[in-house]
Amino acid sequence: MNYGLYLSASGLLTNTYRQDVYANNLANVNTVAFKPDVAAVQGRSAEAVEDDLRSDVSGQLLDRLGGGVQAAPQRIAFAPGAQEKTGDPMDVSIEHPRGFFQVRTAGADGETVDMLTRAGSFLVSDGGELVTHHGDVVLDEKGKPIDVPDGLAVSFLPHGDVLAGDVPTGQRIGVFEPADLTALEKAGGNRFALKRATDLEPIAGPVLRPETREASAADPITTLMQLIAATKAATGNANMIRYHDTLMDRAVNTLGRVA
Repeated sequence: MNYGLYLSASGLLTNTYRQDVYANNLANVNTVAFKPDVAAVQGRSAEAVEDDLRSDVSGQLLDRLGGGVQAAPQRIAFAPGAQEKTGDPMDVSIEHPRGFFQVRTAGADGETVDMLTRAGSFLVSDGGELVTHHGDVVLDEKGKPIDVPDGLAVSFLPHGDVLAGDVPTGQRIGVFEPADLTALEKAGGNRFALKRATDLEPIAGPVLRPETREASAADPITTLMQLIAATKAATGNANMIRYHDTLMDRAVNTLGRVA
């Protein structure tokens, strides 16, 4: 076995994974309230160490090289993005760094499921409900849909109160804080699902900023530099694989012929 070739291959696979993550972040630098993913990597132990093999089938010199690298569990960077003034009364952003809107959407099995989002660019559906641009129903602090009187302009107050014209509707947009942010996973459409149970605590007080929206938390310059670095690393690993392939070719077809 060409140990160096396998180490280079593990580096290529890992850096290709990093490219995918950073490319997705870069593609969402203009997505409202987008949260970038963090591509983590970790070193692998040698096979003899990972599989707890006997000492007589392991090689001390090769074991010291380790087993290359592999992708570590990916996480989400939940740091809030910048607040952008839009002047649109249907836009509202959350000032609390751990706050989320709760929305109701259709699940894979056709049943409705509640998810979280920080994207506060809303619309009024044909049925008179407050919805996101993806058509998800926005929920109030009691977990119920927000109904808007037909034909009236909608706006919001810092406490989340919904106004129809200049008159309060008696409903308030719910803003919730998950007890454990690591329980959230991306579910597409700028939404987060709960991959395991965690408490959702309503956030009281003026935590909303009307007529603003939260920008993407993915910085374009930083993300581009990360993508370039991952691409250079992947290219280096691919070159090392090519060198090992050339070395094996010469060992078999040149040195082997001489012998």
